[in-house]
Amino acid sequence: MKPPLFLIHGYWSTPATFARLKSRFEALGHEVHAPALPYHDRDPSLAPAAEIGTLTVEDYARFLVAEIVKLAAPPVIIGHSMGGMLAQIVAARVPHAGLVLLSTAATAATLVPSLATVRTMGGVMIRWGWWRSPTQISPEAAMWGIYNNVPDAIARAEYAAHVWDSGRVLAEMTLPGVSATGATKVDYRRLDRPALVIVGTEDRITVPGISRATARKLAGTVDYHEIAGSGHWLFWGAFEMRVGDYIADWLGQFDTSIPAEAGTHESTSPA
Repeated sequence: MKPPLFLIHGYWSTPATFARLKSRFEALGHEVHAPALPYHDRDPSLAPAAEIGTLTVEDYARFLVAEIVKLAAPPVIIGHSMGGMLAQIVAARVPHAGLVLLSTAATAATLVPSLATVRTMGGVMIRWGWWRSPTQISPEAAMWGIYNNVPDAIARAEYAAHVWDSGRVLAEMTLPGVSATGATKVDYRRLDRPALVIVGTEDRITVPGISRATARKLAGTVDYHEIAGSGHWLFWGAFEMRVGDYIADWLGQFDTSIPAEAGTHESTSPA
């Protein structure tokens, strides 16, 4: 029996991030779940709900745990960006079959200082009170730090779908000391299931060093890949196809009765 897949989108994003991959893995026989985080199903053309500004990482984690415990079997948890960080937090709390981290954001144990990240996020964090308000990134910063190496038409369409997100969550991710409870701490001893970690070599917001540090922390068997030339946004063209191939091949270990989907890839060590 193939495990269900549970997909967690990133900051400012929605489940639409995974639309093509979701269809692909459903066609391969997986039950796929991709919930929207609280308030992330709101029309992006509307003003933000005030409540979203003070939501916490713990709020997001509890929401996801509540969704996962409804499933009939332990899922493979797949997260992109902030969703990768949340996937680790949640996987330490619930039974799971495996973990897939795409361009993962850092936990408290895997922070990697980067001027590229500062340049991308700086404009969001200069406005007084950003840590308790809904946040949004400017198109210029997004094009440079999130959608670099993505064709302009695709990047603009993806940016247009951005939703507002929580300033409190951003503060807890980037300034772990603001949370007395250690919002992004993870007990990596509990992450002992097989894992797949993928990142683009040109990622400017969740830089490759974060994924390398994460791969070293995970307690289970880890497959690690860096995709040359890809930035943070993995979900277009040949890069998305390669990500799908990596995941499909890796998922083959959970269903030995059916050969894994074919694909030939090169792997880069996280060392």
